Amino acid sequence: MTTEAVIKVVALCGSLREASYNRGLLNAAMEICKDSIKGMEIEYVDISSLPFTNEDLEVNGTYPDDVEVFRKKIEEADCFLFASPEYNYSVTAPLKNAIDWASRPPNVWADKSAAIVSAGGNFGGGRAHYHLRQIGIYIDLHFINKPELFVFAFESPPKFDSNGVLIHEETKHKLKAVLLALQAFALRLKRQV
Repeated sequence: MTTEAVIKVVALCGSLREASYNRGLLNAAMEICKDSIKGMEIEYVDISSLPFTNEDLEVNGTYPDDVEVFRKKIEEADCFLFASPEYNYSVTAPLKNAIDWASRPPNVWADKSAAIVSAGGNFGGGRAHYHLRQIGIYIDLHFINKPELFVFAFESPPKFDSNGVLIHEETKHKLKAVLLALQAFALRLKRQV
């Protein structure tokens, strides 16, 4: 009897707001995964307690406790699901800070796969996607190319309720397609190792 490999996904949100639409995308992804995608588990990892990246906090090759716990989660994951709004045409400061901590020696992002989803106004957070992809090049993180998911959160019909819960069925279907593509890519990368 062959057991299927389980892909462990760490989900990271660039917004710290509890009712964030981007957090809503991650919550929906966890529900979709639990209900209809076998062989994949998503764990949301909170980045709000991480201190600002500062080499003065590194002592003899160790990091502050919250950073060590975070780095361990990143190291143990097979792949990542990022959800982030766009701040000033880029990724948010909390997300960039988390990325920087996990890239400190040894870089625990290296040679893993990732996907990006976003919700916002105007371009739906799209410019943050492209900056995150640029960061990924340096930290050796491999993003899926398609499908892309930019949710225009403020256009009709409503995509989220007042608590940030994703209620738009078409967006849920698109999100599931992203998850399936991430799962397939992560499995392909694991087989090459």
